[in-house]
Amino acid sequence: MSIGERIRAARKARRPKCSQATLADELSAARWGKPGFLDRQQVYRWETGRRVPQVWLPFIEGVLHLELSEGHESHIVDTVASVLLLGGSDVDRRQFLTASAAVGLAALDLPEAEAVTRRVNRPGPVAVGNGEVTAVRTMTTTLGNAASELGGGHARHLAVRYLTIDVKRWLNGRYTEKIGRELFAATSELVHLIGWMARDEGNQGLGQQYHLHSFRLAAEAGENELAATALRGLADQAIDLGHFSTAVRLAEACEQRGRKLTNPKVLAYYRNTFARAAAADGDRTTATKMLTSAQSAIEHAPAAPGLSWASHYSPGRWAHETGMIHARLGDLAAAEEHLHLALDTHGLDRKRSRAIVLADLGHVQLKRGNTAQALSTWHDFLNSAEGVQSVRINDGLTDIAARLPRIPGNPAAHELAERLAARRTVS
Repeated sequence: MSIGERIRAARKARRPKCSQATLADELSAARWGKPGFLDRQQVYRWETGRRVPQVWLPFIEGVLHLELSEGHESHIVDTVASVLLLGGSDVDRRQFLTASAAVGLAALDLPEAEAVTRRVNRPGPVAVGNGEVTAVRTMTTTLGNAASELGGGHARHLAVRYLTIDVKRWLNGRYTEKIGRELFAATSELVHLIGWMARDEGNQGLGQQYHLHSFRLAAEAGENELAATALRGLADQAIDLGHFSTAVRLAEACEQRGRKLTNPKVLAYYRNTFARAAAADGDRTTATKMLTSAQSAIEHAPAAPGLSWASHYSPGRWAHETGMIHARLGDLAAAEEHLHLALDTHGLDRKRSRAIVLADLGHVQLKRGNTAQALSTWHDFLNSAEGVQSVRINDGLTDIAARLPRIPGNPAAHELAERLAARRTVS
């Protein structure tokens, strides 16, 4: 059956009866938030093969519960329609997405240059201006602060509903090209945050999809820093999943896209990611080169945080990541030095961030034979991890629990094991 025949069959199978006009109103409401922007003639053209639904395809699939995309290139659906469909599926939890190397590399495809201009000055339910753009950025900051303190599992559902209800109306609204580019950029930041939250919650496939959409929105808006940051998120995830060659390719693309930017924190952020990917892939030369370049950049960075996601990269985060790169390269002394630098010099006042560094530090100390110090550090980790919902915290707990049986007859190890057991019982 053709796409049109399948749409017609699915519409006629609906109960109660669904006319072409009814379907048009439902599709209009799904896309624009209200009926009246699509008429029955358009549905008739699709069903008779006179037109092929392109931008409307994901909305037809959602309303009629069909899968029509097979055999059709995904680029015919614009990024806004695609990310809103992803958000809707996320709210309804109708699908499970698996992260893959191929999806990550798909980010490197060229973005659509006309994505913003195609949506400019067309009819829509609301007029959009600077106030709406500011609202998106303010909400992203607020939700991001909560997630960085308590973990991605705490507020992701709020961020997704904000995307699929409020931001959806504005993306489908009326705006100039200038406002459109700013709106795409602000939405890219929100979508990137949701991707980070999903990953921190343990949903890697969903996180990957959000990062991919964040990159496309940023690239279509012409925002190099946001686009590079999204690639950085994909590269970081690929490292965690063991796709090291893919991670190197994505990290290299991230560093290249951000190379002409002038903010030292941004440069350090991207180059440390490249170093981490290269170290994971066994390329010590590239890893060392990028580490040196990242250190030079962070040493020249201003103390105050910037406004963008990447410009919030702090010396504390740099020290933590650098320590773990040194650990991967086998230099445990340098690793411990940088982890202490992250904790003692730069503070890391967020509960989640501090807990993750403490878990890593204890691991390095144990590898160096400093068992008493490692156990003391892990006690501090448990204190900091209290109330945090993050897969990184859960991984730290599992890692510690797996290592304690190898320290028999140690009272401190026994006490730590009891605390771990008590935490598992409560959770």
